Amino acid sequence: PAPAGLPGDPDPEETLSDDSARHGGRVRGFPHERGNWATHVYLPYLAQEEFLELLELLVSRARTFVPAVAAMEEFHLSLSQCVVLRYHWIDPFVRSLRERLAAFHRFFCVADQVKVYTNQNKTRTFIGLEVSAGHFQLLELVSEVDRVLEEFDLPTFYKDPSFHISLAWCVGDLSSKLEGQCLKELQDIVDEFEDSALLLRFQWEQIRCKSGNKYFSFPLR
Repeated sequence: PAPAGLPGDPDPEETLSDDSARHGGRVRGFPHERGNWATHVYLPYLAQEEFLELLELLVSRARTFVPAVAAMEEFHLSLSQCVVLRYHWIDPFVRSLRERLAAFHRFFCVADQVKVYTNQNKTRTFIGLEVSAGHFQLLELVSEVDRVLEEFDLPTFYKDPSFHISLAWCVGDLSSKLEGQCLKELQDIVDEFEDSALLLRFQWEQIRCKSGNKYFSFPLR
């Protein structure tokens, strides 16, 4: 066990009861505990103006089926589930990630297939762009991230993952309303958007790990 009062541990008064009203009705996947740091490994994407224009069209159409749909504010492609690290595990975890990811080069992938997802406990529904090219390189990255997770006895990534960039979300399982006709119309918007083939070809230049309020970057070669 970690000694009490490690730097970076929240003060007792900072450990609040979880209130879903404070974050749009979202529900935590696991309860907050002092000294537990929610950790996630991902490829970050900084959205360009044209991407945000496409996003606005997609969200506007999706809201005709589900009015509560909200656009994501940040965009990424996940390489791990959200796992829990103790504070004193963060540095060795990041060090191990850095070693395993050091040999990887920059690469492209294409994410142009609209798909509807729900999280594991069905408390949120997402509209995402699924990867249609670049799957092999992503699997190689996940394999190395999984090895680090195994070192710390943490859950590895999903089997046969559907790599995607989430665009919008809503509370609850509303996948039945967003699939079918809605999904078809969203895909039509993507297919017909000017320069969509170029816009939805992403070059990944770095991997990032977020642990609590700490960010760590691993540049690709």
